[in-house]
Parts: sequence; C-alpha cells; structure tokens
Amino acid sequence: QVQLVESGGGLVQAGGSLRLSCAASGRTSSLYAMGWFRQTPGKERECVVAFRWTGGNTYYEDSVKGRFFISRDNAKNTVYLQMSSLKPEDTAVYYCAARLNSALALTRPGDYEYWGQGTQVTVSS
Repeated sequence: QVQLVESGGGLVQAGGSLRLSCAASGRTSSLYAMGWFRQTPGKERECVVAFRWTGGNTYYEDSVKGRFFISRDNAKNTVYLQMSSLKPEDTAVYYCAARLNSALALTRPGDYEYWGQGTQVTVSS
C-alpha cells in the first residue's frame, strides 16, 4: 500500500503561480512511477506530468510544457508540482498518483493504483 497526501491548491489569478505537494508513505521503496493528473467536471482525468521513480524522461502534457515543473525530495518521499503562468483553463482538481506496476505507458489513469484525495486549483481571469 502507498498513501498519498496532497496539499497546495487554491485560488490564484491568471499569470500567477502555485506549488502542489504530494507526500508518499508506505511501500515507497517499491514505487515505479508517479504523476499528477487533473480533472474537470464532465471530462476524463488527464495526465499533466508523469515520471518513473527510478529515473528516465519526464512526461509533460503539451499545454503545460514550459510552465509546470516537477521536482522531488527523496528524503521526504515528496513530489512537488510547480505551476507558473497559470491560465483559467488550468482550473481543475489535481490528483497525485502512484503505482507499483511497471506498465510501459505513464499517462493512463487506469495504470495507477494509488491516488491522493485531490486538491482544487482555481485560476481566475
């Protein structure tokens, strides 16, 4: 089991910044991949950023490239999503996700076994 606790969402004006945090606990030594997903009402959950815990390329969704950056503190088993130049279309509930399985794809929500509770990000115009 892996537990994920998110924090850092809120309301920000367009052009502003927010940093989301995701603290992982439990079987963190067995993690294969983590990611941040977002979802708006009536739409499917989409992958924003994802990476393999042991290294390799990081996936960024096209609309967030150059604006969102992921970082991690291995000692704290915490992943951060720094979001800058926020746009109203970034408004969504953001979820941290983790998985132990080694499926090749990084962006499919169904491949992730563990999810945080979600944090609301609202960007006003």
